[in-house]
Amino acid sequence: MQKKKVVLGMSGGVDSSVAAYLLQKEGYEVIGVTMNVWKKEGEEMIERKGGCCGLSDIEDARRIADKLDIEHHILNFRGDFQRKVVQNFIEEYKEGRTPNPCIACNRYVKWQSLLAKTILFEADFISTGHYATIIKNPINGRFAIKISEGDGHKDQSYVLFNLSQEQLARSIFPIGKYSKDKIREMAKNIDVIMANKPDSQDICFIPDNNYGEFLEEQLDKIKEGNFLDVNGNIIGRHKGIIYYTIGQRKNLGTSFGVPMYVKEIRPKSNEVVLASDSELFEKNLVAYDLNFMYLSKEEIGNNMEVYAKIRYSHTPSKAFISLKQDKIYGIFEEAQRAITKGQAVVFYDKEGHIIAGGTIC
Repeated sequence: MQKKKVVLGMSGGVDSSVAAYLLQKEGYEVIGVTMNVWKKEGEEMIERKGGCCGLSDIEDARRIADKLDIEHHILNFRGDFQRKVVQNFIEEYKEGRTPNPCIACNRYVKWQSLLAKTILFEADFISTGHYATIIKNPINGRFAIKISEGDGHKDQSYVLFNLSQEQLARSIFPIGKYSKDKIREMAKNIDVIMANKPDSQDICFIPDNNYGEFLEEQLDKIKEGNFLDVNGNIIGRHKGIIYYTIGQRKNLGTSFGVPMYVKEIRPKSNEVVLASDSELFEKNLVAYDLNFMYLSKEEIGNNMEVYAKIRYSHTPSKAFISLKQDKIYGIFEEAQRAITKGQAVVFYDKEGHIIAGGTIC
């Protein structure tokens, strides 16, 4: 019987390397693909700890593929990445929103690109080193992401909420049932140096996490504007809305005598509203650009009980949702801090299946 082929995204990190190892053990023929999404060959590459997309990562992926005796390719996806991820990131910040570029990259670059390559390589599935699980709803037959069975602290279901049914049907997450400690233990069987490699932390095209500096280089002159309090009083000057996000306290550039946080960003009037920490808490949100997983659009009930996650590090909190005119309206049981326009909100059921998700508006 011929082995099933899998195209695996290999970043050169611990998780995707162990994913290749596990897929081999399960009997798949693995084809490793490292995606060059940011820097042109010959340009200075990111080499700092915790970064990604650097020359060292490509070399690590190639070295691991060689150790596992699997086919390995480096493919250029810079054009797609620039259009779908970087440009979207810039436009969202201009509109006073705070996007999550990893979510856009997953669906529109990584998964679309890997699926396209399955034709080239005559492969059956695609795979990555994400901590998540794919299940199939036994009632309606829909595919869905479920919170990682092995390591809740490393769970990456949130950044995968917008994968399509076609993408899920052809995806495999081999490390989703393991803890990070177990993955590092298995990695030692492949390569001791790689097993101790730190996880990537930064956005790959902003390795120092200095969003403002990056955006300033991409945009025309950034205009200063007014800081307002919640009553509309001018209380200071800001250096440009691109430098701020909801909930931010540090680097406001002005001392107010008491702790102040960004509550609202108004791009049309070029104003930033500041408030006390207690004034950041809200119960309501609205989400658009929806993707449905465990349940179809038609199965979303009125005032349905869910557990909603409003940022990657947020603990899912009980809420009640209703679908109206292609938007989900949610009300949290308890007020949540800094609900942020442009971030994803993901709705889970009690068992940890993703019901649906969207962008907070």
